[in-house]
Amino acid sequence: MNLRSGLLATLLVAAAFLSGCANLPKQVFTSEYGAVRDAGYSLPRIPIEKVASKYHRQVVNYDTREKPGTIIVDTSEKFLYFVMPDGKAMRYGIGVGRAGFEWTGTARIAMKREWPTWTPPAAMIRREPKLKKWAGGMPPGTSNPLGARALYLYRGGSDTGYRLHGTPEWNSIGKAMSSGCIRLMNQDIIDLYERAEVGAKVIVKG
Repeated sequence: MNLRSGLLATLLVAAAFLSGCANLPKQVFTSEYGAVRDAGYSLPRIPIEKVASKYHRQVVNYDTREKPGTIIVDTSEKFLYFVMPDGKAMRYGIGVGRAGFEWTGTARIAMKREWPTWTPPAAMIRREPKLKKWAGGMPPGTSNPLGARALYLYRGGSDTGYRLHGTPEWNSIGKAMSSGCIRLMNQDIIDLYERAEVGAKVIVKG
């Protein structure tokens, strides 16, 4: 092979490599927020173009000593990280507790529920008497505050009262608006639900 032929071959290999790179799977899942039919319920499309791109589900580099499967919630940055192998994490945008309702600490996922019933705590009903009609529980549905999925957080065998859950209020992501629970877009909580296991460690940081 002469020099000219060798150079041509090198260029062809480089072009093939670059073409292959262009076809690698995307690591930002902006296209995953379309309408979803799930367990008989119809979740509407989220207008994801109105949500800051940093809050779109994505795989990121993440340096931690926690083992894969651990969930780390950064309430100040409004991110939830699901720790993956090889220094990676799936990152989700979240909504967090408003002033006076923040919390931090370590808990475990004790239960997972699809399309859960929502029962407002007595303290919440006292603050918002209109919720009294749901004292016995609000049935599952697309308007239910817990959304499509809920992960129940316990500490020392006791229910903390806090949840990682979906929400129909996609515009609350990136904000401090909840009564302490960590909320995700419904399409994201469905994804997290499939990844997270009962017993998984959950760390909530301020």
